[in-house]
Amino acid sequence: MHNIGLFFSQYSLIAIFLIVLLEQAGLPIPALPFLILAGAASGNDALLAIQFLLLATVAATISDVIWYFVGRRYGRRVLSLLCRISLSPDTCVRKSENSFNRWGVATLVIAKFIPGLSMMAPPLAGALSMRLQNFLIFNIAGSFLWVGTGLIGGMLFHKEFKALIESFGGYGELALMIIAGLLIVYIAWRLWRRRQVMQMVMEFPRVNVDELAQMLECRSQLVIVDVRVNLPDHPLESHIPGAVHIDFASLGSESLDHWPMDTQIITYCDCPNDVSAAKAAYLIGKKGYQTRVLTGGINQWISSGYAIENLDDSI
Repeated sequence: MHNIGLFFSQYSLIAIFLIVLLEQAGLPIPALPFLILAGAASGNDALLAIQFLLLATVAATISDVIWYFVGRRYGRRVLSLLCRISLSPDTCVRKSENSFNRWGVATLVIAKFIPGLSMMAPPLAGALSMRLQNFLIFNIAGSFLWVGTGLIGGMLFHKEFKALIESFGGYGELALMIIAGLLIVYIAWRLWRRRQVMQMVMEFPRVNVDELAQMLECRSQLVIVDVRVNLPDHPLESHIPGAVHIDFASLGSESLDHWPMDTQIITYCDCPNDVSAAKAAYLIGKKGYQTRVLTGGINQWISSGYAIENLDDSI
């Protein structure tokens, strides 16, 4: 392959379709730079730009609809799976649920511009039993806006991008190797970031469900903090007996002076690897409290056969 520009001109439409399809399916491929490149390749060719726009939007919609039905079929279990394989576990279920809590169905319009949320929004919409018609309208609008933004960015600077492509074009396979190397560096950085987060989570002091049950029986001086997201349309139905629900987003600013400083605080969530609970425990610990994380969260508590309390509408 001697001319990267010629290669892109010949296979650009199918390449953009596959790149967007695979990225939205979950592969760590940054599609936006390729959309910008496609916009630059379009230049002043409105017809080619429209083809890119429609093909990329269709590709994104195909992947998103599949994930929507997977989420509808398997619920939060598929969200846990996605977080386990995600390169950004700290941007998983909690942030996605917070977005739906704040923006509702409009989350689907902005999702593709936010790392992590782009992957989680479609299955979460399915898990929350969003109507398919509403999902399609808002998701297609979001995909259209995301693709269009990338294409317009490339079209605005198409002369500069074309000059760059031509300068690389003579290097053929070397140029492709440079692009592949940059992609590898990007993925490596994301993996390093994931490792840092997971190391923090795994090293945080823990308590298992049996220990917590004994502490409750002994009426120890402790507070159990539930940091799960409480969505208006899908409120929490139960919690560990005596638990206090605190919105994760308010932990950094909320005063906890009503708790004695010798109080033991146990945080829990229902997220993979207890990421949200560990972060909550860290924030509370900065206020001077002794904090630990419940291993396995409420799911482990329930599966171990311990009782839960039902919540009324006032909680």
